[in-house]
This record gives sequence, structure tokens and C-alpha cells, in this order.
Amino acid sequence: MTVSFEDTDMIHAAQHVEHPQIIAPLSDPQRIATVVKAIVRVAEAWSLTNAEAAALFDVPTATWSRMKAGAFKGNLDQDKMMRASLLIGIFKGLRLLFNGPLEAGWPKQPNAGLAFAGQAPIDRMIAGGIPAMMSVRRHIDALRGGV
Repeated sequence: MTVSFEDTDMIHAAQHVEHPQIIAPLSDPQRIATVVKAIVRVAEAWSLTNAEAAALFDVPTATWSRMKAGAFKGNLDQDKMMRASLLIGIFKGLRLLFNGPLEAGWPKQPNAGLAFAGQAPIDRMIAGGIPAMMSVRRHIDALRGGV
């Protein structure tokens, strides 16, 4: 599956959530829909199960199902915006780092690196929440040479 962030609204949403100094709760329905759409596309690109995606975004599976269906009507608090920022950043970093199957497959592959101890990055992020997501994002940035 090819995932494109060429859509202007999605680029704006990604820019909004990627700058920590402006990460704030989001209550504008149109912007929320754009951020949710981006996160759903990331989950689809990485072939995440509903349970994995819901755990990464820290929402109940029923809420994730509404997000996937485009029927989510809630707000995105600061926690959800931070998670969106990190997931979009990891996704974009992988697109820049890899060309081919690893671009979408890396998050679910067991990793022998010290930071992962044999776990797949997805499992590490689910178990460790935002701190683990930040660690994975830094790892990807470091691999790209952007430490």
C-alpha cells in the first residue's frame, strides 16, 4: 500500500503535530479529522491490527474503529497530539531512511539493537507509551544522521 501525504490538509496536520512547542489539544473537527486520517494511514501502512493501533494511540478498540470509519467525534488531547506527532515523525523518518519493504515493515520486525532487546519497535512502543515512542523516533533520526 502506498501512503501519500501530498494532501494539503494532511501536510498541515503533520506540521502542526511535529513541532513540540505548538502541541496542544485539538478541538477543531476538521483538523481532528485530518490528524486521525493521517494516523489511520500510518497504521494501515504498517499493517497494524486494530488492537495494536488502538494501544499505540491509547484509545479503546471501539474508539479506534470509529477513527478508522471516519466517525470519530471527540477531541484530541495533548497526549493524543503527542502520540500523533511521534507516529507521523517515525513514519516520515522511515520513508526517508528506507526504500522498499523495510519502510513499512520495520516497525513490526524484531530488532536486535540495544534499544529493543529483540522486541519489534511496535511492541516496544505499545509497552512503553510516549517515552518509548520518543526513543524510537530518536533512533530513526539518529540512523538518518539527524541526531
